Amino acid sequence: MPIALWALTLGAFGIGTTEFVIMGLLPEVAADLGVSVPDAGHLISGYAVGVVIGAPLLAIAGSRLPRKTFLFALLGLFAAANALSAVAPGYEALLGSRFLAGLPHGAFLGIGSVVAADMVPGHRRGQAVARVLMGLTLANVAGVPLGALLGQLLGWRWAFAGVAVIGAVAALVLRAALPDQPRPAAVPVRRELRVLARPQVLLAFAVVVFGFGGSFAAYSYISPVLTDLTGFGATGVSVVLALFGAGTTAGAVVGGRLADTAPMPTLYLFTGALAASLALFAVAAGDPVLAPVGVFLIGATGFVAVTSLQTMILERAREAPGLAAAGIHSAFNIANALGALLGGAAITLGLGLTAPALVGAALSAVGLALALVLGLSDRRATAVRDEVPDGLSEEVPGAVEPAPAVVG
Repeated sequence: MPIALWALTLGAFGIGTTEFVIMGLLPEVAADLGVSVPDAGHLISGYAVGVVIGAPLLAIAGSRLPRKTFLFALLGLFAAANALSAVAPGYEALLGSRFLAGLPHGAFLGIGSVVAADMVPGHRRGQAVARVLMGLTLANVAGVPLGALLGQLLGWRWAFAGVAVIGAVAALVLRAALPDQPRPAAVPVRRELRVLARPQVLLAFAVVVFGFGGSFAAYSYISPVLTDLTGFGATGVSVVLALFGAGTTAGAVVGGRLADTAPMPTLYLFTGALAASLALFAVAAGDPVLAPVGVFLIGATGFVAVTSLQTMILERAREAPGLAAAGIHSAFNIANALGALLGGAAITLGLGLTAPALVGAALSAVGLALALVLGLSDRRATAVRDEVPDGLSEEVPGAVEPAPAVVG
């Protein structure tokens, strides 16, 4: 893999840290700002909404800029927004700064994935995308546990200040390490949106929203579960957060390889395994041995399928790779917002702290059902394509040709 991929990984590390560190600090933030834990959970959804809105809009706005310049500007915005979070005077200000911090998330990871895919031969695209996403998983191994521990010991504001520094350093390293990128070829926005409206692309996005909404439903409220039910202190919570990160890292590595060989069976198997892991955690949350095992499995099973889905979407929307890749991260953060919202609603209804994990298991089961529909749609599209003379497959609704390497 080209060394410049590590610069993209570092940028993803900073973004992943700020996305997930709040989940380890909800009790502290809620107590300091005088709100309930479910209300503090809206800070997770606020960031996610920023990603959902910012990913497509910034991807379109930056489509005429050199990619290196655009990626550097996105990280600059990210660092500034996290600095604002560190000094936010109240709940509403923090919610607004979290929204701003989410705006560059999807565009950076989306365009970064396209740049990564351009750097390698076609048969290694899955591994290149996995390398970028590994920054998110490494954030869960190191950035999130350390940030949560820092926030618990010194105050939650220090966690966001640390993230702002990570973002600034990542921007400088990226500027120094990433080779100059050619200006992307102009693609009409209407054409890009038409590509994203293909039924198979929309189905794949739906799998992301429901399948991985399950992970976020449980993980958003992991800190109060571990403290109130499992009985862990600050250090124990940080260790379990690191276990989640270890699971996501292992899942991303395995998923990158399986995405290049058997993406659809991988999606079926590990979306189902995610639903089972969430159900297991709901049952075992009070056990200090089994609860960490369940957290590890949630991270591992969920992230195995992530790279397969991203690779499949890029193939189905190959004429608009930048917008499609940004759209993937919008879909993941719709999942984030949906999971946090439904998990918090279950707690507010008095169903207990294990209820978000059960909500997550149900969401992931829906994601598995949608994945099966996507696979059936693929088989039908392939059968139709095989019956159509060469050169006419683009005229057949839903037909998908084997995708070349993603290019800009």
